[in-house]
Amino acid sequence: MEQQPIEMILLKHWASYVATPIWITDSAGNLTFYNEPAEPILGRRFDEAGEIAADRLAEVFVTSDPDGSPIPSEELPLVVALTQQIPSHRKIRISALDGSFRLIEVTAIPIVGQGGRHLGAMAAFWEPG
Repeated sequence: MEQQPIEMILLKHWASYVATPIWITDSAGNLTFYNEPAEPILGRRFDEAGEIAADRLAEVFVTSDPDGSPIPSEELPLVVALTQQIPSHRKIRISALDGSFRLIEVTAIPIVGQGGRHLGAMAAFWEPG
């Protein structure tokens, strides 16, 4: 297994201590971590789901607009943060790993390491109250 950049190791460590649901992807878009507060929203413990390859994410977590209409993948906040390297926010509906649908708000930011290295993206998300 390839050694992860220290920034990503520290980010995962930080995410494990915050109460906000957090999702972290590497620079290729692979899901590498989500924290315990994210588990009830996503429908499964991360220890059970594990890392998920970028090419499988769209089938595992089906996303749509709140009204159910499709969202082009390039408009999803994490994809915008990864590809355009700018923050992005949107309200979306997801199918969770437990089969339920949830309305969430997502804010994604690119993760840029020392020396300007593009390391991935992080999303904070929550169910609107």
